[in-house]
Order: sequence, then structure tokens, then C-alpha cells
Amino acid sequence: MKFFKNLFKNEKKEASADRGILIFENTSEVIKAENILKKHGFNVKVVGPPAHIRKGCDLAIEFLIVEAMGVLNALESRDIEPLEFLPSLGGNLKPVDLFHVKDYGNFLMVRAANMKITIQKSTLTIVNISGGGCPDVPYLAAELVGKRLDNAPEPRQLGHTLCGYALQLAYDKIKQLCLQS
Repeated sequence: MKFFKNLFKNEKKEASADRGILIFENTSEVIKAENILKKHGFNVKVVGPPAHIRKGCDLAIEFLIVEAMGVLNALESRDIEPLEFLPSLGGNLKPVDLFHVKDYGNFLMVRAANMKITIQKSTLTIVNISGGGCPDVPYLAAELVGKRLDNAPEPRQLGHTLCGYALQLAYDKIKQLCLQS
């Protein structure tokens, strides 16, 4: 596979980082790849690629470098080919964290990429959905605002755009923070 050429290109560098990232042409490929890899049991995380290496979309997949062969084989078996595979040797490819959590006292907001979800902490009611520029954001907001977090439909059931995907990430994070305490 052509991706392994890059893996050992700089093998004399200090290999303190044990993660690598996969760069894809578009968001739908990232979402497909994430689903495939998680179904195969790989520990992957969707991240923002560092600005200096963006080639396609604004999302990438971070994974354990020791699983590179299995990760790439799993993707190849499903005809998904990343634009590039980059080991994070020496920490030069630190991905951008997609999440930001802000506690406003009575309210808690989680941002994932460009989408935000805010809940009232005392009732776990979704009070705001904002961000993004996709056409389904108003629909997502209309379907989620006013519902309790534990009774609201998942954004992935309602939308299929990058904004819907980012909102699902924020939704999962806020549920993790509020419901697993």
C-alpha cells in the first residue's frame, strides 16, 4: 500500500506520538470510514486535521499507529481509500480537538466542530441548537429544542449533512457528560 511509504520516511525522528491520521477527500468518506473502523473494533476518533495538511474536508480520523495495517486493510476491503496516511511522529501532526465544553451555570453547551447544543442542567432540556451552515440546521433545531436529552431523537436519525454529523458528536458528548454521572 502506498500509505506505508510515509510511515518510515522519517523513522529517525523520535516516535513519541503513537497515533496517526487519515486524510480524506470529503466528509461522507470520513463518516463511512469511522463506521467501518469502529465495527472492526478499532479505537478511532474523528478530529480536525492540522491546517497545514488539509487537502479535502475538515475532518480526519485519528487512530493508534500500531493498528495502521489493520485500519488500512479494513478500509481497502470496503473500497475506501484515504488521500493520505500520516504518522504523528514527533508530535508534528497534532490534530485539532473538535470539542469545546462551556458551563454557563444553569446551562451547559457542547460544541463539536461548527455545531453547538445547549441544555438546561436542572431539567436536561435542550434549549438551543446552533452553528453550521447546512440547510438542515433549522430542521434539526426544530426537532430537538424543547425535548429532554434522554428522550430526544439522535441527530443522525434526522440529518445527513456535515452539520448533522457534527451535531451528533456534540449530542453524544453532552449525553456522556450529563447522563453517565
